[in-house]
Amino acid sequence: MGAMSASANPRPDRQRRPADPPGTAPRRAALRLLDAVLRRGEPLESALPQATRGLEGADRGLAHAIAAETLRRLPDLDSLIDSATRQVLPEDAKARTALRIALVQTLALGTPPHAAIATVLPLVDSGPRKLVHGVFGALTRGGATLPETPTLPPVIADRWGTAWGEATVAAAARAIAVPPPLDLTLASPAALAPEGDHLAPDQRRVRDAAPVAKLPGFAEGDWWVQDVAASLPARLIGRGPGRALDLCAAPGGKTMQLAAAGWDVTALEISPTRAARLHENLTRTKLPATVVIADAMDWVPAEPVDALLLDAPCSATGIFRRHPDVLYRAHPRIIADMAALQAQLLDRAADWVRPGGRLVYATCSLEREEGEEQLERFLAEHPDYAIEAPRPGELPDGVNAEAAGYVRTLPGTLEEAGGCDGFFIVRLVRASA
Repeated sequence: MGAMSASANPRPDRQRRPADPPGTAPRRAALRLLDAVLRRGEPLESALPQATRGLEGADRGLAHAIAAETLRRLPDLDSLIDSATRQVLPEDAKARTALRIALVQTLALGTPPHAAIATVLPLVDSGPRKLVHGVFGALTRGGATLPETPTLPPVIADRWGTAWGEATVAAAARAIAVPPPLDLTLASPAALAPEGDHLAPDQRRVRDAAPVAKLPGFAEGDWWVQDVAASLPARLIGRGPGRALDLCAAPGGKTMQLAAAGWDVTALEISPTRAARLHENLTRTKLPATVVIADAMDWVPAEPVDALLLDAPCSATGIFRRHPDVLYRAHPRIIADMAALQAQLLDRAADWVRPGGRLVYATCSLEREEGEEQLERFLAEHPDYAIEAPRPGELPDGVNAEAAGYVRTLPGTLEEAGGCDGFFIVRLVRASA
């Protein structure tokens, strides 16, 4: 037999790396997502387009699911990993992240162990590959499991325990264990919508697993997705007519609520990208509103308004059920920065409400600095404003105002019905001239 050419028999050091097993690409994307959240502090949703570039819908969804479930279970995954290694792996070690991805698939997402490890090993090289394979094998053969109720990050458990008590911490752990239900706000009582639980007027809680765009009434624009807690600020504005201003308006749930309630709405949004999404939602629902792209710190309304809704930028710790990445991004400095911005926005917006008009301030935060403490400061500096407590029938059953008149939803609120996001909401009325 004649000699083989060099190209047919390459030297070992020039051999190509073996092709990745099918299914590796979504795991690589999940690795990039976790790196973006845990090392660079990026929101999971913001990192998704770049991390999953080149992936089709199903693979993109898988990458997101793996990363999100890893973040839900991170302390427990790390506890398992640390129990099976002689030396503690650094927090940012690729081997640790690869093990998190492999274990969460097998222990929480139902992926067979052989498939989970085969698609994760290509994420690490040489020595760490043997470590990942050995630790994963030892844990799965030993019957490792994850607790039914996840463990919250210690810094979060300590902070919320101090603020709200251990019962709230336990409720938060239970809340993050399962995907939250789908809440819809209806454009009118006659809207076409899927069957579900009626938590409040024009609010439907759906347990249908179908894609949102395929549910009855979506194409017709009869409803939009909005957590029941997120619907409360606009509910406390009440019904029109009159001029209403929705600051920081995108993606538009509250703008659409106000428009559906008969207000002449101006929606202010600083981000052109988010404003485009707001336009899309208004177009689909056929609800009228004037959208202005501007910074609230530079813009001024032409005349005072009858109602102003400020759902302010915040740490977003109240939406941890849907966005578990906030548990690892909402550091004290971010909370302080957001509280300072809220104070600026509140002080500026206070002059835009006519005497006798309403101002509703809200945040999807579980931090007192972005709620109770902000309200206390505002009232001390703006004596022309006073709290107007919710009236009977304005809040869903199971959601109650505090004695001072504001609303605080916490982990545990509406728990038997599927829970809700964490929010702070207060309605303020400006004294008549």
